[in-house]
Amino acid sequence: MKRNEVEKKYHWDLSDMVADSETFEKLFSEVESALPALEAYKGKLGNRSDALACFKLDAELSQKFELIYIYSHMYKDEDAGNGIATGLSSRTDALAGKYAAAASFMSSELGELDGKVIDAYIADPDFADFDFMLKEIIRNKAHILSDKEERLLAMSSEALRTTYNVAHMLFDVDLKFKPVKKGGKTVELNNGSYGELLADGDRAVRRSAFDNLYDGYTAHINTIAANYAGNVKADNFLAKARGYGDCLEQSLYGDGVPTSVYTNLIDAVGKNTAPLHRYIGLRKKLLGLKEQHMYDLYVPIVENAEMKLPYGQACETVKAAMRPMGDDYVELLRRAMTEGWIDVMPNDGKRGGAYSWSSYSAHPYVLLNYAPTTEDIFTLAHELGHCMHSYYSQNAQPYSKWDYRIFVAEVASICNETLLDAFLMSNVKDDNVKKYLLSLRLNRFRTTVFRQAMFAEFEYNAHKMDLEGTPLTVDNLCGMYLDLNKKYYGADVVSDDRIAYEWARIPHFYNAFYVYKYSTGMTAATSIAHKIMSEPGYVDVYKNKFLKAGGHKLPYDILCDAQIDLATQKPYDDSFAFFNSALDELEKLCK
Repeated sequence: MKRNEVEKKYHWDLSDMVADSETFEKLFSEVESALPALEAYKGKLGNRSDALACFKLDAELSQKFELIYIYSHMYKDEDAGNGIATGLSSRTDALAGKYAAAASFMSSELGELDGKVIDAYIADPDFADFDFMLKEIIRNKAHILSDKEERLLAMSSEALRTTYNVAHMLFDVDLKFKPVKKGGKTVELNNGSYGELLADGDRAVRRSAFDNLYDGYTAHINTIAANYAGNVKADNFLAKARGYGDCLEQSLYGDGVPTSVYTNLIDAVGKNTAPLHRYIGLRKKLLGLKEQHMYDLYVPIVENAEMKLPYGQACETVKAAMRPMGDDYVELLRRAMTEGWIDVMPNDGKRGGAYSWSSYSAHPYVLLNYAPTTEDIFTLAHELGHCMHSYYSQNAQPYSKWDYRIFVAEVASICNETLLDAFLMSNVKDDNVKKYLLSLRLNRFRTTVFRQAMFAEFEYNAHKMDLEGTPLTVDNLCGMYLDLNKKYYGADVVSDDRIAYEWARIPHFYNAFYVYKYSTGMTAATSIAHKIMSEPGYVDVYKNKFLKAGGHKLPYDILCDAQIDLATQKPYDDSFAFFNSALDELEKLCK
């Protein structure tokens, strides 16, 4: 369907961000023409008045640039075949490079200033909008090296990233897999189609996809292992060079997250694998399998139970589910659904998937490709969680402090999903639909909390092995991964020999200690939703201490303010209780 054939009520209204082409050109010109003035402050940030003027100019330009950049890319996302939109996005991409070059002096110059100068700025009320940024400069100074050392590290950065580039060239370009036979047809196997094939009802298709994919990886496993070992060594080298205790500390330092959060995740999940084992056993029983394999874990256990709601009804359902959040939250959802915040339907050339994107100077937006499925109802709630988080933060924080970091970015969205889940389970009458919803909840936990925690433990062990002098050989890496798979999944699934090579196909491992955020994000969100539904008055804490917090503090501190401390057991207790309640109910319905 062409975009002009989609009803206007399903289009977002980008004019709320940039009114017209004249406004775009005006903003573009204002940013571009002011870059020399910004760059002119180079070498002057030790002077109070110059520093303040520089910060204010940068904030003003950044706010304008953010508008035209997001506008142009969202305009292109409507229809990639729109030459005008493509041209505008290309121009803002180019301007982004110019802006980054003009502003590049700021962080390094501030880092070189005497700490007393920065302290004076922080204490000055005129710098109030910029105090957190300045505090971060001081916090990071301990790991900024001398000019000569920084130049050497900068010169080495491209070489140290070679392992990342090699991995992605191998994964995205060079690796080829034997195709899969399905229904008499040949289906191309790649990392995109693999997930669909593993969910196929034909077990022979699932097994073939599993075997063929891992045959592709094992054919290159010595190269992959050597490359990953090089990546781990680079991580550990950079951490030592910058004076961190280890790579884990370095990776978490940027978000101000104590390493105890990471180790607590591994410990808490590791001690609670019994519910996962119980779920895996239930899957085996419901699928009627004498022997369950890893390639059986993605096939649905409940069929023909989709909630095929038209978009309008999905909106009403989401609003009803969010009533515990209060009238103001539900009213914002209504505005988002009716005032052009959401681009709803698929059309030719439109970007796939879904996202929420926000600029400070306009309301947030959501891109969907809505289809009447249960998953898309949850997607609507999820993206609106991002949307509400951004809206509350925009309206509570100055521009310099409104944007939140990735560590907390998924919390509001998953909290919305959890509230929707609870609402649907309380209101659905059909037992088959209930079983389907419960299976979705359990699968989300399995893949997000348990599986990502297993990945986090693998990364932790691999980096520790290198530090202790244990070579990261194929045998050592595969042996360690296979042991973890058996620990997490238990005896009711065969840890097939090929699953020992799964670590070799995870691209996130080349961005060390990132995947844990999926587990902690879902744990925090589930704990928050539990509090919203069970503790009177907590919703105000969540709104004021989390949704409105933006990025005015480090994200770990923001979660602690919202009474969620991921270095303790309590959030995990809440999450596993939610998982266990779903498991109990599914077992009861399946008797």
